[in-house]
Amino acid sequence: MSCASCSSSEGLPMGCKNNGTCGTDSCNKLTVFDWLSNMQLPNGQKLFDVVEVRFKNSRKAFYRKNELQNLNIGDIVATETQSGHDIGQVTLTGELVRFQMRKKKVKENGEEVLKIYRKASQKDIDVWQQARDREKIIQKRAREMAIFLNLEMKISDVEFQGDGSKATFYYTAEKRVDFRQLIKDMAQAFSIRIDMRQVGLRQEASRLGGIGSCGRELCCSTWLTDFRSVSTSAARYQQLSLNPQKLSGQCGKLKCCLNYELDSYRNALKAFPKTETKLQTSKGVGVCQKIDIFKGYMWYAYKGEWMNWHLLTTDQVKQIIELNNAKKTVLSLEDFSQEIKVGAPEKVFENVVGQDSLNRFDRPKQTINKNKTRSRKNNNRKKNA
Repeated sequence: MSCASCSSSEGLPMGCKNNGTCGTDSCNKLTVFDWLSNMQLPNGQKLFDVVEVRFKNSRKAFYRKNELQNLNIGDIVATETQSGHDIGQVTLTGELVRFQMRKKKVKENGEEVLKIYRKASQKDIDVWQQARDREKIIQKRAREMAIFLNLEMKISDVEFQGDGSKATFYYTAEKRVDFRQLIKDMAQAFSIRIDMRQVGLRQEASRLGGIGSCGRELCCSTWLTDFRSVSTSAARYQQLSLNPQKLSGQCGKLKCCLNYELDSYRNALKAFPKTETKLQTSKGVGVCQKIDIFKGYMWYAYKGEWMNWHLLTTDQVKQIIELNNAKKTVLSLEDFSQEIKVGAPEKVFENVVGQDSLNRFDRPKQTINKNKTRSRKNNNRKKNA
């Protein structure tokens, strides 16, 4: 529900004419591709009567429809709530909803599955849009009230119910906050029912959205649904510098993408000997300085000669360790490092433009014949004489 004029017609979002790929307020936030849409149901099989409805930002819920209701993806519907009704957009229908309910551990006949009243009329959409237009103003006033009461909390977002009778305030706080007086003041000032919900920093970033350091939209606001804990050991496994400015996301926590390739690094590190193991040679003791995980290289330096690094492979390091365990002497690390030659391959640039020169369209300079110019000058002199 990104645009003010966003509506639906036969399952195709209208208004912005972008067919569900609008960039404002993320029309396609946490969407699921319906890969069963082109498949027909077996004979006698009824269409699953539960649909997935998305509300503001990434909040989704499952609702049951009647047999007479024909709902498609993109329809605006009025759904059941504890008091009044809410307005949302259908984001998924059919058998894939059953898989989503199993994934999120929602029972098909559970009490949390409410019902859909009807397709939203134009009056419902107008009331809902007027309530959404008030969210920014009320959020600003609520922050001013919290500051006046000296409450250590941040009100990050406000979400109105579809009928405009209730507002949910999402806030973040490090400690427990007593906001009873704040609720009384807001209920008196706004004349609505107030619901306060505390969210974490990662959940706040997923609700607000944004652009990450990679240049793409935040994973938590587009497709990531579970927030796993990220520790600094993930950065150590990947040989990343422990710089909090580079490892932290917009939420202030460690980036979730540090866990994406962590398993690959762990599997690759199984073939490496421990970096704490020192190599005993006749020339000195070798200490590991750096490793290249995917190429299988390890750099060692003698104690006292920290500027001179010697490149070894993991097999050579294991061979030296086995000799040390067998109490056999190794002359030096140079005997092993000389066998490895690592160099950048030569870059061969091809002429992708062709054999034509870049100045082929320039006008060629005319060659001046000196003899002709001399003869012209002599003729002019004779005429003048």
